[in-house]
Parts: sequence; C-alpha cells; structure tokens
Amino acid sequence: MFDADTKAMGYLPNYTRLFAHSPAVYLAWQQLNGAVKAEMELRRYELATLAAARALKSSYCGLAHGKVLRDKFFDAPTVAAIASEHGSAGLSAQEVAVVSFAGKVAVDANSVTEADIADLRGHGLDDTEIFRVILTVGARCFFSTVLSAAGAEPDPQYTESLDVDLRQALSFGG
Repeated sequence: MFDADTKAMGYLPNYTRLFAHSPAVYLAWQQLNGAVKAEMELRRYELATLAAARALKSSYCGLAHGKVLRDKFFDAPTVAAIASEHGSAGLSAQEVAVVSFAGKVAVDANSVTEADIADLRGHGLDDTEIFRVILTVGARCFFSTVLSAAGAEPDPQYTESLDVDLRQALSFGG
C-alpha cells in the first residue's frame, strides 16, 4: 500500500498512513472513487469535489483537488476564485450550477429539492449526470470526514507546489 501510493504520488501521502489502519477500507475507497470518477468528465468531477471539500471545510481535499484544477484546467487566480466565490470565477453557467448543487448536497443532502434537480436539467445535465455529481459528493463526504475526524494534516508537498494565495484560498479550516 505504501509502495503503490509512493510510486503513484511521488511521496507517501498522510491519508495513506491513516488508512494503513484499515487496508480493506482503503482498497474499497479506491475502487469506489475510481468507479465514480471513471464515469464523469474530469473537470466536472474536480469542480464538484472542490465544492464538497469547501462545504465540508476539508483543507486536505481542497488543496488536493484545487491543485488538480490548477494543473489541468485553470490558472491559480481562477482556482482561488472558484474556492471562494464560484459564481464570479468565470465558470460556465452549467459549472456554476454544478458547484452550487454539490455544495448543497455536501452541507445538507436532505435539503435538495426537485427544483434543484430541475435547475441542473435546465443547465443541460441529464439524470445520470446529476446522479454522478451526487455520487461524487457522497464519496467525498466519506473521505473528507474520515481525514478530518482522524486529524490527517494536508501533505507538506502542497506548500511547495501551490503559491501562498492559492493555498490560503483552498484551506477551508479543517
């Protein structure tokens, strides 16, 4: 487990050390997350994941997924804007709707209404795509909650790879 993650990441993440207490759960998480991610456009997955991390106040996940957004899709100021006020970050109307919805699901899934689903449909998402956003958030709720409750600190590599302004924007307090 340590060797595989070190090879994949270039270092041993703190979450791997934590999940060493339950390797079977870690393997199940990897399979679940891989299945969720495989059926979704990466940009949408990362935006929904960042929205959930923000709602859950998970700095670890915010830094990790903000870095992916910066590396693959946006410049650092845009990612910082997405993390603080996504509605004015230059995202498409569909992406704003997805980020808003993902945050709502993470904070209070029971508050999701048919109007919320209709709004996403109005932005061009079909029911399968909406369900995938929900799955993304549900998976993130598991992982972020475990990391936060166990006190897992974000990896120090984020200090080296993200500028101070972006690190601050992606550090949500947990």
